[in-house]
Amino acid sequence: MTEQDSKPFLYVVVCAAGIAAGVSRLITAAQARDWEVGVFATPVAMGGFFDTAAVEAQTGRPIRSAWRTPGDPRPFPPPDAVLVAPATFNTINKWAAGTADTLALGTLCEAYGLGVPTAVLPCVGEALAAHPAYRASLVRLCEMGVRFGEPYSGEAPADGGRPEFGWEAGLDLLDRF
Repeated sequence: MTEQDSKPFLYVVVCAAGIAAGVSRLITAAQARDWEVGVFATPVAMGGFFDTAAVEAQTGRPIRSAWRTPGDPRPFPPPDAVLVAPATFNTINKWAAGTADTLALGTLCEAYGLGVPTAVLPCVGEALAAHPAYRASLVRLCEMGVRFGEPYSGEAPADGGRPEFGWEAGLDLLDRF
């Protein structure tokens, strides 16, 4: 077993939100906490929401966004934990409904069945967060044992500054499992 293989493995699932551009901060923090990191991204997130080349260089692994064929080897070991950051309205609702129409969603649905600790940092605007389907999805995922960080709407407060996204808060949630 190599040193890299002896570290716990974290799956980071990145969704298509503007704040995703900062995902390297999460990876840096996870690596500082001695996690090995593999990134999954929704297909839309792969379309320019973050620097994919930089993330691949940082993790030393390809980003997973598409299903592999049966004969292809698994590029990541099984996860010790999963962190969804940023998690969008669409991903949260589809995941809670059991929809696995992308690799990222399939991975999240499977993580539950495998008992893998999972944390989420939602990035959902206030108007979407008010939708009853979203609230029901949060309840269902919480009942499944998923832990949620503080919601992030990305909306500027009265002082005009943009709030920071709490990347490390997701790692803190995983520490409590």
